[in-house]
Amino acid sequence: MEQEARPDPITEAALRSLKDIAVPQPVSWIPQTWGWMALALILLAAILLWALVLYRRWRRNAYRREALRLLDEIADDFRRQQTRDGAGARLGELLKRTALAAWPRKTIAAMSGTDWIDFLSANQGSDIGESLKSYLNDLEYRSGATPSADATNDLLRDARRWIERHHVSA
Repeated sequence: MEQEARPDPITEAALRSLKDIAVPQPVSWIPQTWGWMALALILLAAILLWALVLYRRWRRNAYRREALRLLDEIADDFRRQQTRDGAGARLGELLKRTALAAWPRKTIAAMSGTDWIDFLSANQGSDIGESLKSYLNDLEYRSGATPSADATNDLLRDARRWIERHHVSA
């Protein structure tokens, strides 16, 4: 058998006196200067402010989303023969309720006829559409008036456009 080589005593003493390598601390990911920290805080504040603005806008437009949902129900009522007669009155009521949600009651509640139509046109920024104008005039004097199928599509399109685009000043 082969004999195992034994290191000399000086080498053994030297090996025993060795210590592990000292590993440095890991490099931190935190920015080392205050400028980067300040920039990060400003960026975080800007993102939070932007999120707050979007949330407030979303909350402020809740009445529009509700009105559009009700408009879809009214459109379904116009398509069904059984509920077609009542859908026209509900459309006028929906426009008035939408306006009441956005403007003071004193301003909206007393409006009717051409004043109401002029108000709707003025706050959309453009004309509200001939079909909606004529229907609102007819609705005031002939409450049982039911538009034709073609006129119904134009009427619902104009009502949807007003609900989506009307401007409420601050």
